[in-house]
Amino acid sequence: MPDQSLPQARPHGSAEPEPAADGSRGLSRRALLGTAGATGLALGAAGGAVGYAAAPAQATPLTSVGANRAMFHGKHQPGITEGLQARGHLVAFDLVAGAGRRQAAALLRRWSTTAERLMAGEPAPHDDTAVARDAGPSSLTVTFGFGHSFFGRTGLEKQRPGALDPLPDFSSDHLDKARSDGDLWVQIGADDALVAFHALRAIQKDAAGAARVRWQMNGFNRSPGATAHPMTARNLMGQIDGTRNPKPADADFDKRIFVPASGEPAWMANGSYAVVRRIRMLLDDWEKLSLAAQEAVIGRRKSDGAPLSGGDETTPMDLEKADAKGAYVVPVNAHARITRPDRNGGAAMLRRPFSYHDGIDADGTPDAGLLFVCWQADPLRGFVPVQRKLDRGDALSTYIRHEASGLFAVPGGAAEGEYVGQRLLEG
Repeated sequence: MPDQSLPQARPHGSAEPEPAADGSRGLSRRALLGTAGATGLALGAAGGAVGYAAAPAQATPLTSVGANRAMFHGKHQPGITEGLQARGHLVAFDLVAGAGRRQAAALLRRWSTTAERLMAGEPAPHDDTAVARDAGPSSLTVTFGFGHSFFGRTGLEKQRPGALDPLPDFSSDHLDKARSDGDLWVQIGADDALVAFHALRAIQKDAAGAARVRWQMNGFNRSPGATAHPMTARNLMGQIDGTRNPKPADADFDKRIFVPASGEPAWMANGSYAVVRRIRMLLDDWEKLSLAAQEAVIGRRKSDGAPLSGGDETTPMDLEKADAKGAYVVPVNAHARITRPDRNGGAAMLRRPFSYHDGIDADGTPDAGLLFVCWQADPLRGFVPVQRKLDRGDALSTYIRHEASGLFAVPGGAAEGEYVGQRLLEG
């Protein structure tokens, strides 16, 4: 879990009206957010009995979160540079037996149409479930990628990028192959759980007959507005997590995160590579540590994320500072020390994770941790060198376990009239 901070920008936009049953343009989910009070019912009580009373004709919207909209078409796919979303689903698919390039192209065309509509706050194009009809777009993003095995199954081996070679084995891996890799990968994120689920269900239904779900994982982050001002996220260990993330304003951001327009293969221009890791946190062991011991493992104060060498969260870490006994204030095996880009040949990646909690095991151990998602122009220069270094002596490794893994090529954004991956599948 490299120590980097997250961009917080959220795009805004407007949604088109959704079609009514008679084919006319009715209210969009976004419009309903602000007008629900005019036709809705409010729960009330009278004489000890609970009943329903008409809401005021001019209701004031409770929040603007539902109205926030990310754009589907663009230079890059959505879901990469946007801020953390409150709810997420990661799902991998395998093509069904007999499905090849033609079926994959038709599927990506369907998925792109569905994603564009849902991200605009409109219903799915086919058999919409109405799960999210009362909400706006809620910053919904849907992102698509291709796994290593996809190219062999579609006869496109010559178009497989070298950067998509399988990740090396790491000593900390305890990987479940059934929950790793996949032909196709979809990342769904939103600031409303029903909006995210609605998209997940629509994407799954679109895949019928062409691809089947290989694995699916559900995650969450803090809800927008839960803190008085924007803050770097905390993980389930209680640590501020993401302090040194690359930012779009950085001069070398695009170079580190995105494949250049002139890059190879050509269909990956303006795309990125996503490494996905399900990292279980051994919370029972972690929570037995004293506060001082936890901070020594990370190399930062738990309260505010400041380095143990002093200052605040954004203060550069003084790796040479020693205490009265001559010991480094930031321990040599502290997670934050090991993951610094300047200690890894400048290797950097954009972290955009979700926390997860999948219940309690039979022995009472929580199955919880981090759905680690990181983005980089080349995983062999981003994720791999950092993870190799962590593998050799990160103090945090005692308290985490990597249980699933995947690497996916995520092409650039679709232009108007295109679907995601069209340059690969029709090139």
